[in-house]
Amino acid sequence: MSLQELEETVTRLSETELVTFANWFDEFMANQWDRRFAEDVQAGRLEALGRQADEQFEAGRCTPL
Repeated sequence: MSLQELEETVTRLSETELVTFANWFDEFMANQWDRRFAEDVQAGRLEALGRQADEQFEAGRCTPL
């Protein structure tokens, strides 16, 4: 199925089906983000950012949320 076919199919969903699809898609995207984040952590791609955050915290340049 092409992207255009998928878009056309989505536009034909009933309101109930669209809500169900949207909920599924939100969960799907969240899982994709989690997977990519875990891969980045495991590959060490976030280590520099972690060190920078630690330095900022130790220097007192952080505020409580």
